[in-house]
Amino acid sequence: MSSVSARARFEETVRLVADPVRRYLWRRTDPATAEDVLAETLIVLWRRHDHMPAGTEAVAWAIGAARLQLANANRSQRRRDRLVAKITVLDPPAGAVAEHGEPVDEEVRITLAGLRTADAEVLRLWAWDELAPREIAVVLGTTVNAATVRLHRARRRFEDAWRKTHPVSGHIETEEGNEP
Repeated sequence: MSSVSARARFEETVRLVADPVRRYLWRRTDPATAEDVLAETLIVLWRRHDHMPAGTEAVAWAIGAARLQLANANRSQRRRDRLVAKITVLDPPAGAVAEHGEPVDEEVRITLAGLRTADAEVLRLWAWDELAPREIAVVLGTTVNAATVRLHRARRRFEDAWRKTHPVSGHIETEEGNEP
């Protein structure tokens, strides 16, 4: 089949299946995802056009392809959601606890945002991803010694930045008296 007739056949298939596939997707996901999945489905149709049935069966075949593409998009979204959840949970530094005992994640994130990008990254690898210096070295493509030094310096810079926004009075509270 010539490229002109293959293109014409594909364009005719798109005219036939695009609206039914779009409606199928709109009923199952948000509009932006539906459009992205429709685009991915059309790519599949182009690649597999020789295997598509003709006529009205093409609509069912295209919806089947869209169903698989939507499943892929949903899996990707779940992975992104898990990653975001992982990133937003951070073990706060010692003493960085609100009055009611909950971690001050927002304050930690603000402090991290004020650091150099390289310092924030090494701290996230250490705290959020729970990587040891040897694993951080692999991620950063450096030596274990260099990763250890970078982590040490980043922790110092974080502590300094933290102290600037969360000063400690320097006084130790003690209870005096003759109580047993």
